[in-house]
Amino acid sequence: MSRERDDSAGPTERGTGAGGGGGASGTSGASGAAERRTAARAIAAAGGSGVTGAGSGSGGTASGAGTASGSVTAHLSHRVPDLGALELLLAVARHGSLGAAAREVGITQPAASSRIRSMERQLGVALVDRSPRGSRLTDAGALVTDWARRIVESAEAFDAGVQALRGRRDSRLRVVASMTIAEYLLPGWLIALRAERPDTAVSLQAGNSAVVAERLLAGEADLGFVEGLAVPDGLDGTVVAHDRLAVVVAPSHPWARRRKPIDPAELAGTPLVLREHGSGTRQVLDAALAGHGGLARPLLELASTTAVKAAAVSGAGAAVLSELAIAEELSSRRLVAVPVAGAHLRRDLRAVWPTGHRPTGPARDLLSLTRS
Repeated sequence: MSRERDDSAGPTERGTGAGGGGGASGTSGASGAAERRTAARAIAAAGGSGVTGAGSGSGGTASGAGTASGSVTAHLSHRVPDLGALELLLAVARHGSLGAAAREVGITQPAASSRIRSMERQLGVALVDRSPRGSRLTDAGALVTDWARRIVESAEAFDAGVQALRGRRDSRLRVVASMTIAEYLLPGWLIALRAERPDTAVSLQAGNSAVVAERLLAGEADLGFVEGLAVPDGLDGTVVAHDRLAVVVAPSHPWARRRKPIDPAELAGTPLVLREHGSGTRQVLDAALAGHGGLARPLLELASTTAVKAAAVSGAGAAVLSELAIAEELSSRRLVAVPVAGAHLRRDLRAVWPTGHRPTGPARDLLSLTRS
């Protein structure tokens, strides 16, 4: 039996990746390059204290064949500053001023100073020289800034790619639903969704509950709705509404004039106009009458609610349909509801999705609308 990520993040100002730290470092030409190499060797000699990659040899992160890549990854976050700190360092390089850099990234100057000091402790090297005339990168700071620029540019490319994936996901929504929900509940939900997401193209497929499960498990739909007794195998779900089945007949049918409710045994023994096997309506009716001999051979077996309703209105025989589907016909007296005693004909209507893949994007929004 199947069972029934906070994406929040604070705003991050992004550096342009241009302008660099060279101007703020005061180092140029061959002499500057030599000093950078010296600084790099000094940082590397510090072992696992900062920006050296795995396999530097002296810091305990040996690069031998026996080192698991998972172990390296597990410790990387402790050695590499976070993106916000790297963006702040790039801003210091561009402006030559800690105060201006703080304003660019949207924090106070004391907070910026504290973040730079924290990064220096993390890496084990001094990055910025502070003076009344401004802030100047050290030689090690200029080198770290060059590395930071590449990391930030890669992060920006990563972010753009993820945004593109989200845009593609959010541009469409594929829904598959059993007949009653597709005809009588989903139109209202989809109109409400369009008000919230006017740029999302929605496609709706209708079928019985078995078809809904097949489409979801085949990856052909993002969200499904079923009317059966339980969540189909391989899916998770949640109840979004309730429904009741009713026995209905045309006004000319003998049952239309009876006062005494039909008992389950009489209902089970009467040939009825029914939905096909695999439909949620049929599952509920089969279960309700299983202890009373089971359903007699159907008078007619039809593949849609509309067809069953039309047959009942024409006088073909008694039918069992969702109360959602027959409200108009009952109001206009084209159909008459026949009372039934002793049979459980209530059912839950569920939203369903593949196990372990809770709805996201437009599918999540539609699911929320069903509960409002």
